[in-house]
Order: sequence, then C-alpha cells, then structure tokens
Amino acid sequence: MHFVETKGILSSHNGMNLYRGCTHGCIYCDSRSACYQFSHDFEDIEVKQNAPELLERALRSKRKKCMIGTGAMCDSYMHCEEQLKLTRRCLKLIDTYGYGIAIQTKSDRILRDLDLLVNINRKAKCVVQMTLTTYDEELCRIVEPHVSTSRRRFEVLQIMKKNGIPTVVWLSPILPYINDTQENLQGILEYCAQAGVYGIICFGMGLTLRQGNREYFYAALDRHFPGLHEKYRSKYGYAYEIPSDRSKELMRYFHAFCAQHGIVSDHERIFAYLREFPENRVYEQLSLF
Repeated sequence: MHFVETKGILSSHNGMNLYRGCTHGCIYCDSRSACYQFSHDFEDIEVKQNAPELLERALRSKRKKCMIGTGAMCDSYMHCEEQLKLTRRCLKLIDTYGYGIAIQTKSDRILRDLDLLVNINRKAKCVVQMTLTTYDEELCRIVEPHVSTSRRRFEVLQIMKKNGIPTVVWLSPILPYINDTQENLQGILEYCAQAGVYGIICFGMGLTLRQGNREYFYAALDRHFPGLHEKYRSKYGYAYEIPSDRSKELMRYFHAFCAQHGIVSDHERIFAYLREFPENRVYEQLSLF
C-alpha cells in the first residue's frame, strides 16, 4: 500500500472512499476496469491518509445532517483497515457530529466497530450493506477468495439484526454457468429472510465486463473453470452486459420470494431509504438535553 494526501473526501452525494484499490480478489470486480484510470496496481492500496481531517472539516461545515455513504469503489474493511483504522476514525467523527452512515462491506471486520454502529443508529441511522453472490461455500472461496464467506456474512447480518441495525443485501453479480441456479438464489434469499434484511438490490441475473476487469475475470476462468472462457467469448464477445440465460425465471423467483417475505426489491426505493436521514430522531436526542 501507499499513502497520499487528497483534496476532498465527500462526493456531491456524500459518498466516501477512504481507500483506492482492493485486496479481496473477487474475480468479477468492476473496479478493476480501465475506465477508472488506476495509476498503480489494483492490490497496491492507495490510502487517503488525511481523510479523517477532511471529513471532520466537511461535517462541521454542513448546514444539514445527512447520511454518509461508503463502499462505492472500495471496501471499508479491507485487510489494511486492521492496522490503519481509518474507517473507525471516520465512524467516530460521524457519531460525534450526529450524522448517519450507510456502510457497505463483504468482511466480518465490521464487527470490530459494532459499538460505533449501534451508537450511530441510536442517535441517527446506520444501515449495513453486505454483498451476497454465492451460497456454496467452496465456490464462494473461488469467486471471492480473500474475504469472508457468504455464511459468515450471513452471520454478520444476523448480529446486526440482534443489535437493531437495519441491513441491505446486494445480490450481484450472478455469473452465467457458475452460480446462476435456483439452488444458489434460494440459499442466498433464505439467508436474507432469516436475517430480516430491509431490502435486496438486484439489477438482474448476470454481470458486466469491460476492459480491465474482463481480462482478470477470464484469467480466473482459465484457472478454475477450464473451457468456460471460450464459452463466454463465443456467446458474449466483448459485450458489456453478460446476462444469464436463466435471467427471466430467476428474476421471477427473486421478486416472488421478496414479496412473500416482506423484503423490498425495488432498488430505487432502497436507494431512497439509504439516503433518507431521520430528522425526528435528532430532535428526540436534542430534547433529552
């Protein structure tokens, strides 16, 4: 990893990426795409070392409380977070200044900061988002090799539920000929139902490939799924959208399951929920003083 001083930390929509790059090794990662113009190896993590100072300045200057989002381009709980604790420092600031947090990860390292997440949720709002793609544990270790398995992420979702923290699952991507089965989808959805998630974000059954992540993905297919690279090339060529042949039937099953279990599946509604800051809870807290 290497360290940089950055000029700003919050996007126009209050999103925050403390790191750039990733060490999780997921074979499908879109963030590897050439369009993001990485000037360093993807696994050589760029650390925005002045992020806490910039965040505090931004939070102090805002006229209105809001939700702060993380995880759009990197995971807040990569391996380096154990040592650097940038995420924890920023969560402390969000807690201190009374903002909300919508945080996304694939790692059980988030449990280290459960105390702060609970406190933020008590005073404002905290939503934990987890990605689930592969129910089978052995397959998960191939597709997402350096991160908590789906079973462990399910356990994290359960812990959040026990602590009153709402959760959202990203069901993406579903890889044609690898995990695009009803058995895989059913396993993941049952995890979601048992964990009482608020909603599941799913844009369809498939994945996207473009220059950069396409080459990495195909190299992984060559290592772990011999012959599948050629099948992808023949069927999809250089297409950006790679839909599963089973997409329609799997999406029907997905929506029916969510409706049956009271899980929100409209991604626009979920995004609105992630952005919504509960003003009334702030007023309740102020009234205590």
